[in-house]
Amino acid sequence: MLPPIARIAPPTNPGIRWTVLLIVALWFALSFILGARGAFVNRPGTPPFALLAAVAIPIGVFLVCYWTLPVFHNFVLVADLPLLTATQSWRFAGVGFIALSLLGLLPGYFAWPAGLGDMVIGVTAPWVALALTRNPQFFASKTFIAWNVFGIFDFAVLAVCMGAFAPLIFPSLLHTLTPEMVKAAPMRHLPLSLVPSFFVPMFTIFHLIALFQIQAVSSAKG
Repeated sequence: MLPPIARIAPPTNPGIRWTVLLIVALWFALSFILGARGAFVNRPGTPPFALLAAVAIPIGVFLVCYWTLPVFHNFVLVADLPLLTATQSWRFAGVGFIALSLLGLLPGYFAWPAGLGDMVIGVTAPWVALALTRNPQFFASKTFIAWNVFGIFDFAVLAVCMGAFAPLIFPSLLHTLTPEMVKAAPMRHLPLSLVPSFFVPMFTIFHLIALFQIQAVSSAKG
């Protein structure tokens, strides 16, 4: 049985796939170069505006392209959802945030919420991808929708907001920063700078693709 989106998916331009892959490769290269040059380093006690921009801009570009470019819109609606879901398994690597916190290199107010949230998504991603493959109706289930919403919440609230804005709202959190944390700043240097500058927006986009496909099917049924 075909997944619900396959029954309403519009035709897509074969060349768009290679164009998107090229753009993703260039995006990764740019993130790597900026990280290597220290572009994401900010003064202690100030919001990491460069990292926030690195997260927000790719997501913003994706949304603009989806809403304004029909060829890209169609490409998103036929994306391989089980494959995109399975790639979220890599987020189990969030356990590394907790390890860095225990080593005194990341503040606990960021590492524990972000790490645990990523681990939840990473552990459940294979099961969710398998469910999509075995049962096409799982596509529009409340469980799948909630899983994607939580995946975005993990990035937007547990990671970005806790890491960037929590110390501004609760200044007492700044007292938990040690000289080692300030000096190392692992999320602002390679290789971990690739997490907020590439992997966080990429995985967020994967969640959005799932929600957009669900929305398209719901609209077609309506």
